[in-house]
Amino acid sequence: MASKTATHPVLDTRALNRATLARQLLLRRVPRAQMPVAAAVAHLVGLQAQNVKPPYYALAARLEDFAPDELSALMDTRAVGRIVTMRSTIHTHTAEDCMRLRPLVQAARDRELAQFRRGLAGVDLGRLALVARELVEDEPRTMKELREALLAHWPDADPFALSVAARCSLPLVQVTPRGLWGRSGQVRLTTAERWFGRPSEPAPAADDTVLRYLAAFGPASVKDFQTWAGLTRTREVFERLRSKLAVFRDERGVELFDLPDAPRPAADVPAPARLLPEFDNLLLSHADRSRVVSAEHKALMWRGNQAYCTFLLDGFLAGIWRLEETAATATLTLQPFGSPSRAQRDELAEEAGRTLARMRPEIAHAVRFGAVRERG
Repeated sequence: MASKTATHPVLDTRALNRATLARQLLLRRVPRAQMPVAAAVAHLVGLQAQNVKPPYYALAARLEDFAPDELSALMDTRAVGRIVTMRSTIHTHTAEDCMRLRPLVQAARDRELAQFRRGLAGVDLGRLALVARELVEDEPRTMKELREALLAHWPDADPFALSVAARCSLPLVQVTPRGLWGRSGQVRLTTAERWFGRPSEPAPAADDTVLRYLAAFGPASVKDFQTWAGLTRTREVFERLRSKLAVFRDERGVELFDLPDAPRPAADVPAPARLLPEFDNLLLSHADRSRVVSAEHKALMWRGNQAYCTFLLDGFLAGIWRLEETAATATLTLQPFGSPSRAQRDELAEEAGRTLARMRPEIAHAVRFGAVRERG
């Protein structure tokens, strides 16, 4: 086994940027013949889906000729689904990953639930899970409906804590039409087992997920993986895999792991302008986000706890965007953080126009530069 004290090659910020963009399919769009939509969702180990549209825009930035109806059809046929997994947030995953990853992160859900123990005094959590499962498998229910039904069993409990307990205890999937392109409805929930017609599985070892994370986000540190997954104490997994991995260090001396044959393009490889949706995993999946987000721009992508849609120039976070839609028009406003060159503005405007043409081909489009972020 390689020595942990060995001298490892150093990857600077630009080298890490280009490597991560390559894994994220953001250096060049991948033809769908090479990577169909379901394969892309699997390769990326899911797409942030706090809102309905982000998974669609995330794929539009990564796949050639992506059409929203493709992902919508996969969701409608239950080949993919929307479920709480990494970092206790909603992700769009393949059915296989919904069943595989949800048990893996159960420890994080247990920690989350522990914060609500005062509101659950006297509640038998095992019985609550059984009651909640019966309710949502009888028919998909809104969280309000589920909470009210649980209150009938535990009238002295905190209502919100009851709903959190159900969400943390069970692998709850948002059923369609929620999440469908142009047809989304309110959130209704059932179990992953009922929705996908598959039995639950025991929590897997994290080894395979670490390897998949590195394939999609590497090179990365142990803390990077833990930030992405919302897990703790995974150092032993990396140590178990060390002999199979390439090892580097960043400019601060932090140890980084990677798949030996994964792409690590030269730092000067051109990176095209790309529009990303709010909460894109590229921006949220490392403890040290400087490979994409500079310190001066970090706070500019947020409005309170809500994220703006963002764009990349030369591979780095460079501004935010907003889309305003009516039945007949779609206007996309771009706000750079700095002063991009004329060539960069032209490239960005072209990419914005290309995105609108792909996502809303049936209506008129306009792209403009202006204010998106409120001052103050």
